Amino acid sequence: MAKYGEGDKRWIVEDRPDGANVHNWHWAETNCLEWSRNLLSKLLADQTILDGEGNLFIKTKKIEKVEGEAYVNVRKGKIIPGYELSVSINWQGEARDADGKSLLVADGVIEIPYIADENADEDPDLRVIVKDEGPIGRRLKDAFLAKGKEFVLKQIRVYVDAMAKGGPAKDELEVKKVNPKPASAPVSAPPAAAPVKKVEVKKEKKKEGFKTIKLTEKFSCRAKDMFEILMDENRWKGFTQSNARISKEVGGEISIFDGSVTGTNMELQEGKLIVQKWRFGSWPDGLHSTVRLVLEEPEPGVTVVKLTQTDVPEEDRYGNATVVENTERGWRDLIFHKIRAVFGFGV
Repeated sequence: MAKYGEGDKRWIVEDRPDGANVHNWHWAETNCLEWSRNLLSKLLADQTILDGEGNLFIKTKKIEKVEGEAYVNVRKGKIIPGYELSVSINWQGEARDADGKSLLVADGVIEIPYIADENADEDPDLRVIVKDEGPIGRRLKDAFLAKGKEFVLKQIRVYVDAMAKGGPAKDELEVKKVNPKPASAPVSAPPAAAPVKKVEVKKEKKKEGFKTIKLTEKFSCRAKDMFEILMDENRWKGFTQSNARISKEVGGEISIFDGSVTGTNMELQEGKLIVQKWRFGSWPDGLHSTVRLVLEEPEPGVTVVKLTQTDVPEEDRYGNATVVENTERGWRDLIFHKIRAVFGFGV
């Protein structure tokens, strides 16, 4: 043990002749703020959201600001990311008539006030602002919410995943893993080739693939109360904190999560069954899933909701292969868990 004031040389990196942080044993912190600005700009700036659908043209422009802090700590090879960022992105929309004549060009801003490592498993709040609040301006804003919101959130997930893997410190970590044992390089080469083949095989399957989501959730309420919540747009607005329009008629249209999800009522049995066609704005054109919610009340005051969602595409229009995972997480975290928390239906 070192004497007081001298320090223990085993813990002091700079006392080594080469100053090396052997096996990343000591704390090493990398400032990632500028790297974060560059990556977020690459992911979000100058991206086309709509290119003529409905005579609307929408694209993101430059990143207005990325403020806050971002860093990666490495200790004994373990990556510990930390970040709290506020991001603003400029966007522009144009509406044209059937002859291609411009009706309005409007600028707007996307505000993401809080992207943080503590909420890495959740999508951040996102606000879309348009500077022209007239009818056409609102139409452009609604179109961005329907088509662009999920795209922006997907790109934020890419950033969060990159930070979890080490951000700009990742390459340095890989070099440190390889350099101490150069002789092992030939041994590690074959496994490196295998993942590439696996990814390619999966990708080809997913391009035309669809999956089914099945969930069973229990609530402390009557079945008729759960039915009313799921079919009432004002309650949807309350527990999702987003805009919703929900028809209570068979054949009527629904729009939830600020227009990110749209659909149609196919079958309704009060207190027992809801069947709807659902699609996300990020899905390829023409694709719809079928949502079937069966409400059972095995005993008074206890309701079991059985969800089956069929024909969920494995990839969105951008080639993102996490559609099924994100949809299932959305049901759990953004719908069922929120209903329990807001209405006190926890079991």
